[in-house]
This record gives sequence, structure tokens and C-alpha cells, in this order.
Amino acid sequence: MSSRHPHLPLPPAVAPDWALFLDVDGTLLDFADAPGDVAVEAGLIDTLAILHGRLDGALALVSGRNLVQLDALFSPLHLPAVGLHGLERRDDGHLRQLPRAPALDGVLASARALAAKYPGARIEDKGIGLALHWRGAPAAEEPLHEFATSALIDLPGYHLQPGNRVIELRPDGANKGAAVLDLLALPPFHGRRPVFVGDDLTDEHGFAAVNCHGGFGILVGARQPSAARYGLHDPAAVRAWLEDSIA
Repeated sequence: MSSRHPHLPLPPAVAPDWALFLDVDGTLLDFADAPGDVAVEAGLIDTLAILHGRLDGALALVSGRNLVQLDALFSPLHLPAVGLHGLERRDDGHLRQLPRAPALDGVLASARALAAKYPGARIEDKGIGLALHWRGAPAAEEPLHEFATSALIDLPGYHLQPGNRVIELRPDGANKGAAVLDLLALPPFHGRRPVFVGDDLTDEHGFAAVNCHGGFGILVGARQPSAARYGLHDPAAVRAWLEDSIA
């Protein structure tokens, strides 16, 4: 299948003066029905390791997953990373995260009871937030949406974050774009041209952040409209582009 995006031109090869920010699910990795079922090719880990070195450390994962999951997926790499759409961050070896809301345990139990009625629906406990997935159960979309909306009553200071066949309950005050801006103020990212690669609506915050700092976004998939300047067809095309950049 062609790597060409239906609406946007292909991106240039990774340049040595970039600060590269990479979403994970739907960008580096193909989606799976359950988040724990995604596969990471050994070749991708090798490619990321080489790029991390060539960029003098200015490569970060920016994901909706938590940092524990990211480290497990990409082991033995221990890259700079943003987790939970900006609610967790590791840039100098120290993890920064918010505390868990006391009411979240009750919401989690109720969400799991609802999801059990729809085989294939899944509830992901992200520590300080919840993700309600219906990729494997399309009929669960409406009831999970309705549940998430009603759950906000018990979770003041939380909001809904829609995604690709998922909706998340997450605390206010953080997004991928704000996290990228924080990293750009720090070494090794400071002073470099920022480039953000992502597929989902949550990645639009990242595209906007890099656009404001002389960089650009790369959209994965056919979703429109987008603030990204370039595009790639799918995660396989992203992996091929990264591999070609180190050839």
C-alpha cells in the first residue's frame, strides 16, 4: 500500500536539527482491539534508538498511554516521554504526575460493569484517568459516551477527551501541545525545529504547538481538517519513513 497521504504531501526526511515528537498508538504502532495487544517490532526500537542518538536526545514519545506502559512497550529504551496526554512527563529522569481522584475507583467499577454487557468493549484504568474503548464493540459507543458524560458529575475538574473509538475521563489542565511547549524550553529540545507526528484529534494540540515555533506537524491517516502540513498514510508508512531517514 502506498505511503502517500490522500490530502497532504509526504514529509522530508528527519533532519539533524529537529526536535521530534512521536505519538504512539495509530502513529508508530497499529491499533489493536485491546491496548495491551499492540505489537512493537524490534526493528522499530532499533530505529528509534538510532534517531535518538542522531538528534542528540531530542526525540520524545507523546502518548495517551502512561509512562509505565510506554517503557514496557519500548524496552530497553528509556526515552523522554509525555504520558496521559500531558498529565505525566519525564524529561530529566524524574516522573511528574497528578494524584488519583478518590471518586475514580467507583466510576471505574461502574464503567467495567457497563462494558461487561458489550463483549469486546474495554475499560482502561490509566491511574489518574479512565479510557472507555469500543473498537471491539461498536454497539457500546453510545452507552459508553452517555456513561462518561454522567460520570463527570462525580469527577469535578475532569473533562471528556474523545479519540479514535475511545473516550477518556481525564483531569483538566494538560494536553499534548502544552507538554511539547514545556519540553521545547528544556535541553535537548530547546533551539531545535519541532516536528510532531500524530493521528488523532488529541494530536492537533501538538500540531498547533510546533507550528507556533517554526516547526510542522505530520498527520497519520486521512482525518481532516488538520493543522498538519505533511501526511503519511498509516503507521506502516511512518515506520518506513523513519527507517528511510536513518538509511
